[in-house]
Amino acid sequence: MSDLPRKAVTRTAKLAALPLGFAGRATWGLGKRIVGESAEIVGRELQQRTAEQLFKVLGELKGGAMKFGQALSVFESALPEEVAGPYRAALTKLQEAAPPMPTRTVHAVLAERLGEDWPQLFLEFEDKPSAAASIGQVHRGVWHDGREVAVKVQYPGAGDALLSDLNQLGRFARLLGPLIPGMDIKPLIAELRDRVSEELDYALEADAQQAHAEEFADDPDVVVPAVVHQCDQVLVTEWIDGVPLSEVIADGTPEQRDRAGQLLARFLFSGPARTGLLHADPHPGNFRLLPGGPEGEDDWRLGVLDFGTVDRLPGGLPITIGESLRKTLDGRADAVYELLRTEGFVKDSIELDPDAVLDYLLPIIEPAQVEEFTFTRGWMRSQAARIADPRSPAYQLGKRLNLPPAYLLIHRVTLSTIGVLCQLGATVRLREELEEWLPGFVPQEEPPADDAYEEGGEDGDSVAQA
Repeated sequence: MSDLPRKAVTRTAKLAALPLGFAGRATWGLGKRIVGESAEIVGRELQQRTAEQLFKVLGELKGGAMKFGQALSVFESALPEEVAGPYRAALTKLQEAAPPMPTRTVHAVLAERLGEDWPQLFLEFEDKPSAAASIGQVHRGVWHDGREVAVKVQYPGAGDALLSDLNQLGRFARLLGPLIPGMDIKPLIAELRDRVSEELDYALEADAQQAHAEEFADDPDVVVPAVVHQCDQVLVTEWIDGVPLSEVIADGTPEQRDRAGQLLARFLFSGPARTGLLHADPHPGNFRLLPGGPEGEDDWRLGVLDFGTVDRLPGGLPITIGESLRKTLDGRADAVYELLRTEGFVKDSIELDPDAVLDYLLPIIEPAQVEEFTFTRGWMRSQAARIADPRSPAYQLGKRLNLPPAYLLIHRVTLSTIGVLCQLGATVRLREELEEWLPGFVPQEEPPADDAYEEGGEDGDSVAQA
């Protein structure tokens, strides 16, 4: 497909064929088992065929279908290793590429939005896109003032396609559930649908990106390209070169993996504290490693792209997250339980054992218990299996917990970032970043009691004596 299909019937037919294909392959697998092939071989072939069909359709359709695939892509490290390979290959393709719009369509959008003389705004403009995403594609160019730029052009009809796809995917979310054990697909699709209007609005994206670009302008570790020009359906930003994170995941050195992981964690927690915004699309296609970090050209910085989806957190991440994490690490089961109940993670109608809640949380926050932690696919799979196994106490308790709407996006972004860290296999000093940037994680020091007496003078003394 070379353009975004806009007829709902065409897109719906393609998406509706997916569950039928899953069922057909299951029947095929059963037939192979009957004739004597091993379960391991059949299972691998079944997963491979499923992955190929699913992500071929999602990539071709772009829109909400591709966005759903990208959202899933960061969780592939939770899949059992024997089936992860086919998914990993297919998902990596989704993170970096999709079939492009025809050149004539790109030119038509630019003419409509920038004016018929749009070529005069550029010293150079490459018709071949350098990257494609769920609602638009990026072209490299040189702005009229000589700056290298990235020109993001929105697909015509992208809004209708996004909503149509996500509505259709929501209808058979249960069938897609087994793709990622321990994850409920339906809320993910619903949350993606809620963000559609924001992501289609390039003015909102430009504001979020410029806020980050200004805040991180002199940062030695993080690079955010500045906004050059914005109008409806077109966003022009400064260009940055670098190694895509998907390449670091596939072939990076241990040093690159660890550095990328540390900077990802730093950006996740420092961004809200510094800008009041949470970058909410942390799949590997949105990050680059750039040379020239604090230690010189052999060191690395993290380039961050695509601010179409953000969570607005004026006070930074909620202090409850830091406080509950600290109290969990301190083993204060009753205090943690009270915090979770107050914030709505435990509904008033539910009664849970505080110690059981603590036991549920401690393995998940293991990376914050030590000075440095190596994130691995094995660790991610063990967590997913513990929470997804109906026979486990963790599964039973997890079903009774609630995720308040205000925490939905924060939760998904955190899980997604952890998924990327596990793909990298990075060793990260996570606790260091939490202490620096997460409100409530480090307890506020209480002023000495003597200060109160001194401030109160004689009245203070009399109160103290009373």
